[in-house]
Amino acid sequence: MPATPILERLGLHRPELRAWAMYDWANSAFMVTIVTAVFPIYFSSVAAADLEPATASFRFAVTTTVALTFVAVLAPVLGALADFAGIKKKMLGACVGLGVVATACMYFIQQGDWVLAALLFAFANIGVTSSLVFADSLLPHIAGPAELDRVSTAGYALGYLGGGLLLVVNLAWIQAPEAFGLSGAALASRLSFVSVAIWWLGFSIPLFRKVPEPVRTLEADERAGESPIRASFVRLGETLRELRGYRQAFLMLLAFLVYNDGIGTIIRMATTFGTEIGLEQGDLITAVVLVQFVGVPFAFVFGQLAARIGAKRAIFLSLVVYTVISVLAYGMTTATGFYALALLVGMVQGGSQALSRSLFASMVPRHKSAEFFGFFGVFEKFAGIVGPGVFAVMILLTGSSRGAILSLITFFVVGGLLLSRVDVEEGREAARRADADLRTAG
Repeated sequence: MPATPILERLGLHRPELRAWAMYDWANSAFMVTIVTAVFPIYFSSVAAADLEPATASFRFAVTTTVALTFVAVLAPVLGALADFAGIKKKMLGACVGLGVVATACMYFIQQGDWVLAALLFAFANIGVTSSLVFADSLLPHIAGPAELDRVSTAGYALGYLGGGLLLVVNLAWIQAPEAFGLSGAALASRLSFVSVAIWWLGFSIPLFRKVPEPVRTLEADERAGESPIRASFVRLGETLRELRGYRQAFLMLLAFLVYNDGIGTIIRMATTFGTEIGLEQGDLITAVVLVQFVGVPFAFVFGQLAARIGAKRAIFLSLVVYTVISVLAYGMTTATGFYALALLVGMVQGGSQALSRSLFASMVPRHKSAEFFGFFGVFEKFAGIVGPGVFAVMILLTGSSRGAILSLITFFVVGGLLLSRVDVEEGREAARRADADLRTAG
């Protein structure tokens, strides 16, 4: 029997699959440099330099919470509109445009401009997180059931690689600005924000060129000439009612809501926590680089692992590792300890999120993928809301982030218990029946 081609094993064997995965490469630069590594440090040390460190952390957490709440409210409506009008790619383009412009404008943030920094960070977050609703909803249209896990993890692997490569360049600018003709680390940080905007925009182009807009499938009760906005709200109501009929997909959403709360909090608050306990900026960014490059092979490993033991069990394994991370982080005080935690995070972060995406995609009807991923986005954003919210409350109560770090264990345990109740095969069969019924009706 001939060996399986390497691209097929990785889930990148067709042009549209590679183009779709490249959007993870594109937006991960934002997730790494803006959300995780450079901007949180720049916010604390420059934009909010006149504030107490705990106050800066609190305001950063509140900004994140407000932005993600906004997206959580809008995502299902925008998803329904995209499905009804057949404009997933146009909606994706609008979100990319918003995020890219806001990110590029971060260049103008100076010392003490924490209000401007918060506003731009909020708009950029709205752009990137909304864009993921539409990009993710394209996945079940281009990948077959047996390909979903591999393609999703391949996207995350490319995201780690792309985000890591740009971050290495940014780190070089910030650590040695004079070598690049720059006047200081602050200017280098601001230029890194511009580089993210250019990277994000440029590497989004393959998706728009190679991934086709899914063919819009009319449902029996849709009327010609009906207002897209009105129809979107009608479809949204229908999808809310239908979620009860997709019990396993809904249960998966609940599990994801809980355990992703812990994962998202680690991603978004790690460098803020490191800054608070006195770690150097170079150590923090180096640790993030470590996460990126460790994440590349391990994202692919999780794709292969899912093929052997199933996506659900592979996610369970990642939650066990995250529980260990939370315990170790509580007592972490040195850069060496931060590097060790970064290594563990890199091993499980991409796999856990990629398999959550593909597992959910396998249990939703394709003709309503944007609507269902709109709700996936809602649950993901509410996880992002609760996590930073917990951090903000714990900082106010204790004056430190350590209590919030330890509290994350609860999210992983409860999320794992909910995930254990998901019947994956039943969920997939329900999605297959819905698509078959629509084809029969058409």
